[in-house]
Amino acid sequence: MNLPEMLADLRELVTCESPSDDRAAVARSAEVLAAVGRRRLGVDPERIVLDGRTHLRWRFGDGPPRVLLLGHHDTVWPLGSLALHPYEIEGEFLRGPGCFDMKAGVVQALHAVAALPDRAGVSVLITGDEELGSPSSRELIEQEATGCAAALVLEGAADGGALKTERKGVSLYLVRILGRAAHAGLEPEAGVNATVELAHQVLAVQALADPVSGTSVVPTRTAAGTTTNTVPALGEFAVDVRARTVAEQLRVDAALQALTPVLPGARIVVEGGPNRPPLEATASDALYLRAMAFDGALERAAVGGASDGNFTAGVGTPTLDGLGAVGGGAHAAGEHVVVAEMPRRAALVTALVREVTGR
Repeated sequence: MNLPEMLADLRELVTCESPSDDRAAVARSAEVLAAVGRRRLGVDPERIVLDGRTHLRWRFGDGPPRVLLLGHHDTVWPLGSLALHPYEIEGEFLRGPGCFDMKAGVVQALHAVAALPDRAGVSVLITGDEELGSPSSRELIEQEATGCAAALVLEGAADGGALKTERKGVSLYLVRILGRAAHAGLEPEAGVNATVELAHQVLAVQALADPVSGTSVVPTRTAAGTTTNTVPALGEFAVDVRARTVAEQLRVDAALQALTPVLPGARIVVEGGPNRPPLEATASDALYLRAMAFDGALERAAVGGASDGNFTAGVGTPTLDGLGAVGGGAHAAGEHVVVAEMPRRAALVTALVREVTGR
């Protein structure tokens, strides 16, 4: 792997800002990425625009794909972030918005495929809305992964370069409380206080967590009421659920859907549900052992954050995540990549692809 070429490619990607919620910026980033991919792979990608968001796909060979390399080129960083956090290399670290999550991984994927003497059966899919929860690309990802022998996800590594062999599933909810308004001073007893009911339900929802099983149930944003002298008629709160297994995800979902009011006359409406299935260890075990055959020092990690690897595992495709950059600080001012690890990680992906495709 040619490190100077990898760094030149990464500089192009990082200095083209691509916040997920800006469709035009993501489209510009896709064109920069397409040019980098054309330079390394010799062919243009297929541009897939869904809900105004640009995703890129390279497919090689005449038959269906056997292995999927998966990543995203959108970031959480708003336009103008480069002014405060410029692209730079200081000693062993490279810095810049989105370098670790996950533009270095995208570069490594392209160079890994470029090093293959035979690319038949390989698909590279780089999406443009992962940081939003992949609303437009989920179906595309699932279709591309279905039938593959492996999905290799180039998200950043866990601490110390560990591969991510487990990711919790994510469920997102909005719990709405419907009460009845009344004058807070003249006749509060005529109202049904949505704020009080909300408090009861927040405590009930929080109690659904099971730390022993690794299940977190976190009430997050809340809102209730209109004016300071009115019994609140409306309230709502969001809930973030993370679970290691499908069974736990479904248990919490059933409990949330079955919430019942405490106050007479109050009503509850629950919206949402599972967003990403868990990436369970069983989906990664065989691929992790193959990776260990190439580098026996590789460790494995279970993490709470989700990725598009949750979707590939959800359709039954063996999935190994965290194959991208070694570094840290995702979504934060300290985001960085360990420069020397980039060629090594790309070479590992090349070796895994050859192993999976029997070459």
